[in-house]
Amino acid sequence: MSAKLPESVLVVIHTPALDVLLLERARRPGFWQSVTGSLERQDEPLAHAARREVREETGIDAAPARFLDWRLANAFHIYAHWRGRFAPGTTHNTEHVFSLSVPAPVAVLLAPEEHQAQRWLPWREAAAACFSWSNRDAIRMLPARCART
Repeated sequence: MSAKLPESVLVVIHTPALDVLLLERARRPGFWQSVTGSLERQDEPLAHAARREVREETGIDAAPARFLDWRLANAFHIYAHWRGRFAPGTTHNTEHVFSLSVPAPVAVLLAPEEHQAQRWLPWREAAAACFSWSNRDAIRMLPARCART
């Protein structure tokens, strides 16, 4: 298996009422998050990675135009227990934020190797449930972002 690239996407999936989809990590029970994933190759367009990750992790196959690129990137320290997935010496990741609005909460098809449960929560509860500060902050920004579109 090749090393993961230290560049990823975060996709906050939500309804117009701002209910947010969260997924529970399979290998880290209690760790709830939005859809996330690394780029597969350095030249993969960010929007393509966002759409691919949503399809892989939830089964939702949304049109590319439905993904909103927030033009926001967060750099964060990679937790030690996940560092082995990356090239030696890699300690930080850059995460690009996207959102995807769906008409209503939908059942998702989880990738069992990645996630073991899913739930839809109002945005404030979803933000509080996230283990990742960048995910929590993105969900907290959701009402303002949606008001602009």
